[in-house]
Amino acid sequence: MPEARPLSMLKKLKRRTLHAAHGAGVLSIARESSWRARRLLILGYHGVSTDDEHDWDGELYMPPSLLRRRFMALRDGCYTVLPLGEAVRRLYDGSLPPRAVALTFDDGATDFFSQARPLLEEFGYPATVYLTSYYSAFQRPVFNTMLRYLLWKARGRTLDASALTTGGAPLALETETERSVAFAEIARACVANGLSGQAKDGVLAVVAKRLGIDYAGLLARRFLHLMSPEEVGRLPRTLIDVELHTHRHRVPTDRAAFDREIIENREAIAAMTHGARATHFCYPSGVTHPSFPAWLERLGVESATTCFPGIASRASEPLLLPRLIDTIHVADVEFESWLTGASAFLPRRRVRANAPI
Repeated sequence: MPEARPLSMLKKLKRRTLHAAHGAGVLSIARESSWRARRLLILGYHGVSTDDEHDWDGELYMPPSLLRRRFMALRDGCYTVLPLGEAVRRLYDGSLPPRAVALTFDDGATDFFSQARPLLEEFGYPATVYLTSYYSAFQRPVFNTMLRYLLWKARGRTLDASALTTGGAPLALETETERSVAFAEIARACVANGLSGQAKDGVLAVVAKRLGIDYAGLLARRFLHLMSPEEVGRLPRTLIDVELHTHRHRVPTDRAAFDREIIENREAIAAMTHGARATHFCYPSGVTHPSFPAWLERLGVESATTCFPGIASRASEPLLLPRLIDTIHVADVEFESWLTGASAFLPRRRVRANAPI
């Protein structure tokens, strides 16, 4: 089981308030209100576990059983799940159906194809996959994600870091802080040495071997890989659309580099989807910058979603749309309150994710 996170006083107070509101019928009233009928809730997901990923990182992964429970809540609450493009269009032309929701999944991992796709097909819910395309073509594990996972998997041990870091001193992996330091030192050395994707994959193999982890077995399962171009092409187009998430999961603040990320991403997606033109975007890691909306508009992007929690209205900037990132740390009553719109009136932690200039 994932390690329980201590709840802040604000979080505890919010949950108590929501449970009381649920018991008093306030959430049901909010769900049926004309205020909610004019708004769109965009839900964001990342990975759906095939093994113990949610135990390792509950912010990025949730077990299929929890995703099923979320879909059941949508069904039982009579929410209308719309394709993202239609949902955004109807938000701004004022024709949203009551209780409108859109589903989005970031990155395009293999677990979307194996875990999320069957659930979407079972419930008949449309969804958008924001695909970052480099690791789709380069069929190896995503470096940052796999490195963090390997260090977590070996928690409590010490890594022989010779030739892996600048100093080469052994790295303790006991605590989360120590593992974060180990990750940063290895990743920094990769950047300093200008390693290619292939060379960084070699680093992962060395780390796994020194920690006694079966890397070949992880590769055979395509663990922490992105969907291949063939899998992307096999997604049911009547249910799932593939949209922009940059080619290398980064948003440079240099205009030419930013444009290149979008153009390469769009071209790769078109090649995988028989020519479909991607016009919706998600900021990788939720990182935004004041320049980005104008740049996206010039590139023909119609909407862009963030990681800023909220429920979208006609007053929302279409290239900075709020989105609820759903995780295992969102309690059922919190999820329900977002569906109904009631959470929009409660205080919440501010999220800052601007790219450095």
